[in-house]
Amino acid sequence: MDKFFGFMEGPVGRVLRIAAGIALVWFGVGRMGGAGGLIVAVAGLLPVAMGAWGPCLVRLAMGRPRRA
Repeated sequence: MDKFFGFMEGPVGRVLRIAAGIALVWFGVGRMGGAGGLIVAVAGLLPVAMGAWGPCLVRLAMGRPRRA
């Protein structure tokens, strides 16, 4: 799991998380519409924020500290 976390917290992983979040926002607003689309779009903001901030949300959810 540490390799996965290292990748996701690296530059490529962060860009992938931001891109996935933008895709979710686009899909929710542009394709789905309605209340369901709004929920998907708001959920898409989480990977964008976490990608911009840095830490992997899965690591935080599991309660595993970052290694120096």
